[in-house]
Amino acid sequence: MNDPVNRTMLLVDIEKFSDRDDVEQAFLRRMLYDVVDRTMERAGIDETLRLRADQGDSVMEFIDPNVPVPQVLRSVISELPAQLKAVNRMASSAAQMRLRAVVASGFIALDERGIWVGSDLNHACRLLDADLLRAALRERPGDVALCVSQSVWTGIVRHHHLGIPAEEFHEVTLASKNGPLPAWLLGSVPASGQAAVTPGAAGPAPTPAPGASGERPGPAGGTEAGPSGGGSASTSAPAPAPAPAPAPAAQPPAGIHFTGGAPVFGGGLVMGNQHGVSGGRVDGDVVLGSVGGPPRPGRTPNGSTAGGHAPGVDTPEQDGPSPDGRQTPDSGEAGPR
Repeated sequence: MNDPVNRTMLLVDIEKFSDRDDVEQAFLRRMLYDVVDRTMERAGIDETLRLRADQGDSVMEFIDPNVPVPQVLRSVISELPAQLKAVNRMASSAAQMRLRAVVASGFIALDERGIWVGSDLNHACRLLDADLLRAALRERPGDVALCVSQSVWTGIVRHHHLGIPAEEFHEVTLASKNGPLPAWLLGSVPASGQAAVTPGAAGPAPTPAPGASGERPGPAGGTEAGPSGGGSASTSAPAPAPAPAPAPAAQPPAGIHFTGGAPVFGGGLVMGNQHGVSGGRVDGDVVLGSVGGPPRPGRTPNGSTAGGHAPGVDTPEQDGPSPDGRQTPDSGEAGPR
């Protein structure tokens, strides 16, 4: 293998090349060569200053380090879309071509089989094949999507050279099989790639859980953070258990129940000396059984009430009046209703 040499790399790939039949693919390859050659010629870069590697649906140009990188980049930004538009105007709908392009720099070497190799070249190829760059071309009206490597951004683009609009480049992170790759995309970032945008595009910070360190959300379920928790371990208070549903009220047993106020009787009631109280609401005092013993409050010693009305005395042979003033069925008299 030869010693590595420093080169500016231009990689260009045809969108949906494998969807075409053999005749269309052959025609698109000729169009691709024609567009790239015209772009290099307009930049003043003839064939003696560049080497080419054919990849079928893509082409790679390795440009002599004596050619200024801004000169290459200006041509790719302005001339490549213009040449592509001119060719597409003369082509049928089946032969329309759209391109993804990458401008990078680094060291490459030629092996004993005439193949260019190098880590910087691998990096550039993965940028060209990234899903985000494919999405950028798919979602924009133009026919070219361009991104540059981190080294080209740092050494060239960010310095605002003539004809290179640094403000139109956006920093992105492209996914690859070897991990995330930093790059700079010309034009808007596609909607499907917003999550891949690096610094400056962070969304709202997550709300920390109670008791967490504040550097990241606390662990679920109140468990302590592990060694990678990003701060001191803390324990969240457990959530209170939900209150149990109230049980249905139990029906009271049969009998007399006093819960305050006047007693309420449902149905018939028979107690003591066969004294009956019919259904209904009873107000006032209820006397069941014979009258005797010490006088109760509100009564005289002879058993009469304070108002002069003597209560009926209950005997086994004769029942007294019912508490509500109605006669018992044996008296034969109907009381007021």
